[in-house]
Amino acid sequence: MNATRAVIALGSNLGDRLAHLQQARDALRALALSENFLYSCVYQTEPVLCPDGSPDFFNAVVSLHYAGSADELHQQTRAIESAIGRATATQRNAPRVIDLDLLLFGDAIIDKPDLTIPHPRLHLRRFVLQPLCEIHPKLVIPGLGGTILEHLTQRDAAESPLLLVTSDW
Repeated sequence: MNATRAVIALGSNLGDRLAHLQQARDALRALALSENFLYSCVYQTEPVLCPDGSPDFFNAVVSLHYAGSADELHQQTRAIESAIGRATATQRNAPRVIDLDLLLFGDAIIDKPDLTIPHPRLHLRRFVLQPLCEIHPKLVIPGLGGTILEHLTQRDAAESPLLLVTSDW
């Protein structure tokens, strides 16, 4: 059976952030077609474009081989968010128990109202690039070019650094 490499960002800034990431990671692992399931360290990051007073995030990235379509995986990530307790946001970028963003799906370029791949801000976010660089530094972003490592090294050095929370989760 053919499988597509999918890369998903995980974030949480409410409640037991590490436990929420672990639940999401384990649910995503259950969707993986093979043992080729990779995940980054967990980092604490400052909220970006969130309401004032939003708590810091814990962020990580996972990579898995998936047998279905990008739309199917997107639906499954939404179901995982609901199962972990993500509520419908009343305002944009409000604090959340879990956030799963489908960053990449093989070499696919998808532009639909509810799904854009590659994620449109992937190359601009250190909190995604740095953990992704741990597991796929030479991966090229479809339609944009440049490896993950190249995009990471182009980030502004004045950005707040990511704080390592754990590599063993």
